Amino acid sequence: MDGAGGPGEGPAQEALQSLSRRLQVQEKEMELVKAALAEALRLLRLQAPPTSLQDPGTPGPTRDSAAAPPGLPPTRSPSSVSRGTQTETEVEMEPSPGPPGLSNGPAAPQGGAEEPGGTQSEGGGSSSSGTGSPGPPGLLRLVQPPQRTDTPRRNSSSSSSPSERPRQKLSRKAASSANLLLRSGSTESRGGKDPLSSPGGPGSRRSNYNLEGISVKMFLRGRPITMYIPSGIRSLEELPSGPPPETLSLDWVYGYRGRDSRSNLFVLRSGEVVYFIACVVVLYRPGGGPGGPGGGGQRHYRGHTDCVRCLAVHPDGVRVASGQTAGVDKDGKPLQPVVHVWDSETLLKLQEIGLGAFERGVGALAFSVADLGAFLCVVDDSNEHMLSVWDCSRGTKLAEIKSTNDSVLAVGFNPRDSSCIVTSGKSHVHFWNWSGGAGVPGNGTLTRKQGVFGKYKKPKFIPCFVFLPDGDILTGDSEGNILTWGRSLSDSRTPGRGGAKETYGIVAQAHAHEGSIFALCLRRDGTVLSGGGRDRRLVQWEPGLVALQEAEIPEHFGAVRAIAEGPGSELLVGTTKNALLRGDLDQGFSPVIQGHTDELWGLCTHPFQNRFLTCGHDRQLCLWDGEGHALAWSIDLKETGLCADFHPSGAVVAVGLNTGRWLVLDTETREIVSDITDGNEQLSVVRYSPDGLYLAIGSHDNMIYIYSVSSDGAKSSRFGRCVGHSSFITHLDWSKDGNFIMSNSGDYEILYWDVAGGCKLLRNRYESRDREWATYTCVLGFHVYGVWPDGSDGTDINSLCRSHNERVVAVADDFCKVHLFQYPCARAKAPSLVYGGHGSHVTSVRFTHDDSHLVSLGGKDASIFQWRVLGPGGAGPAPATPSRTPSLSPASSLDV
Repeated sequence: MDGAGGPGEGPAQEALQSLSRRLQVQEKEMELVKAALAEALRLLRLQAPPTSLQDPGTPGPTRDSAAAPPGLPPTRSPSSVSRGTQTETEVEMEPSPGPPGLSNGPAAPQGGAEEPGGTQSEGGGSSSSGTGSPGPPGLLRLVQPPQRTDTPRRNSSSSSSPSERPRQKLSRKAASSANLLLRSGSTESRGGKDPLSSPGGPGSRRSNYNLEGISVKMFLRGRPITMYIPSGIRSLEELPSGPPPETLSLDWVYGYRGRDSRSNLFVLRSGEVVYFIACVVVLYRPGGGPGGPGGGGQRHYRGHTDCVRCLAVHPDGVRVASGQTAGVDKDGKPLQPVVHVWDSETLLKLQEIGLGAFERGVGALAFSVADLGAFLCVVDDSNEHMLSVWDCSRGTKLAEIKSTNDSVLAVGFNPRDSSCIVTSGKSHVHFWNWSGGAGVPGNGTLTRKQGVFGKYKKPKFIPCFVFLPDGDILTGDSEGNILTWGRSLSDSRTPGRGGAKETYGIVAQAHAHEGSIFALCLRRDGTVLSGGGRDRRLVQWEPGLVALQEAEIPEHFGAVRAIAEGPGSELLVGTTKNALLRGDLDQGFSPVIQGHTDELWGLCTHPFQNRFLTCGHDRQLCLWDGEGHALAWSIDLKETGLCADFHPSGAVVAVGLNTGRWLVLDTETREIVSDITDGNEQLSVVRYSPDGLYLAIGSHDNMIYIYSVSSDGAKSSRFGRCVGHSSFITHLDWSKDGNFIMSNSGDYEILYWDVAGGCKLLRNRYESRDREWATYTCVLGFHVYGVWPDGSDGTDINSLCRSHNERVVAVADDFCKVHLFQYPCARAKAPSLVYGGHGSHVTSVRFTHDDSHLVSLGGKDASIFQWRVLGPGGAGPAPATPSRTPSLSPASSLDV
């Protein structure tokens, strides 16, 4: 083109012409740079003095450029772009005249290789490897500095020196051209003037470091994530290896599974209350104090591999049977449901019953009573709800039959006759006659007699029943009625099945509650307790179904789910809002165990007290006392809470919601002192700076919002926004000086931000390699890349937290496990200590302020685990100092 626009051409045509001219100029300049580079590299290989491309009028390297390692450019430098198998070099050009809004040439291809000082991100869709193939997901390898060869490039010659004409053209780009030479791995190319090189020459620490590489690279979903090695680490071999000396011991479990389970609350002979949540069966002695029999507190049976669904207590009051649901392991292989019979005094498993015999899960359990618990009846969750009878001592199946296609909610042996078994559930009550087959496995038979409702309305559900001393049976149904069932001779007018001589019919009915009856309990004095759903009432009945006394459960605890009789007149009541209440009908009830009722995500620990705060999909914000193992307070957020963080003063806490709103609450008065909305998408992380002057809020709209905060944390004003992520924000951390932020996003980017300098994106991520971070919760970074398992798809790790003493890293994974690694964890396939107990993906982990405990959240199981951190040898918490983490300054060394 000649650049002359015709009369009909508009501004767009002129812009295209100008752009074309600029591209031609830049292409010529690129060819000149390539020629100069080829000649300089040839001279270096011949050990000849390097040809300087810097004229006398050009200033020397700046302080920023000197901070780069051997072979790396300063902040504004060219980036290496991979095209096929040949690596070409793009040089930063001066802008040529052209219309505003147009870039100085075409953008680098998507597949450009990551280099320090480039504009690509350290991970995610905007960066990829420039050397080799991506490899399988989760692959980690050390990235070597690019090695230059004397392969002739286009329009360049290796046999003749460059002419004066290209030298003159390059003089105005002396800094960029000199930086190109710095890409060589040879120390001679720097003329011995590198301020970071040790005086020892090629054998110095810097030279060895350069030979080993300056970064490591891992791949998630085929995407490369480049992480730069801190200058204080001479070799990855210096880093700690092996699992940490610290260990975890389960100290307390918050919550109780009452929302969607039955047969979940009993009292043992020792006086301990037994119930379950997630994969843990909890033995709780009301009154607090140290754990174990005779002292109070909690003990835990942790033999199950998936969520516990039901319990049964042996007539001896010591042995317990617990049934779990089916699940899958981390490789997707199914885990079969099973029943464990275990000793509540020693917490040792005595028998494993039914492995491979049940489908989906174990729905209901019952020990026989008349023969001192010799048999166990099990109903599974298959379509046919298989009913089976097992020999407890041998673990063998004696009889099995399809019970019904309708759900079965309860099962029990007649306490006076083990040959009679009762099941109830959706629209049915079934009476089973069992003949043991002389104890021969598989020879027993089960025959069914269906309960006849006759003139009484058949309810939709019969959730519970209890045997009376006189042989009658009471059932509670979804209509709020208590029905009394008795045996009667059959006649032609009685609908029945099989022509049996005897049938079971209703002999009495009493309307007891508004809504469903969820629980019935026979007391030692012969009276019966019933617990209502909708009306939340507890009613005591004397024989003949005459009401004696009643009490009402407060609404915020939910409906009555289960009832157990404690010592004297004491009662234990489990509720549908996952609370365990203790009291009696005269004095009322107070909570001893409380928990969330839906999926949990938000967790933060108090800056100087053993307290922590949780929030989740049940819209409750809860503050927990870690020393007293109790709920300090809770409020209704009206919306789903997803993240939270305490101000360093502890006076306020910020909570991020799923609508883009975030609140600041006074931790003492529980009043909302600030209510602000940023965008309309959910917030995934909120984090105060260490000095409390700023608040960073990571959103699913790909932005980090920065607010200035008053000294007491009560007032906030918008300071700026960090814009540059290409996916939603997942994690972020502040530097110890409170000036910088490191952040991760949903497409595996690692970006750094200068907040104090105006929320600017730091394009040279290499310069952040030695920065010290006040917290480390980002799941991607050099110090923690070893926590990722092989073959990870990028979603395997939900949360990560470094201890305050910087000794260990706790990790919450997607396979119901909590891991403990040494810190820094910068070795591939790093070993860890693995702890189970959660029945769902673990969503968050945080250490308390003194590192004495670790708190972990189960997702859909709504459980909160408090782990005690034990130092080496299992005695007490790990000391706060000295730290095993290297100080990440250039002159530091690794202190193991």
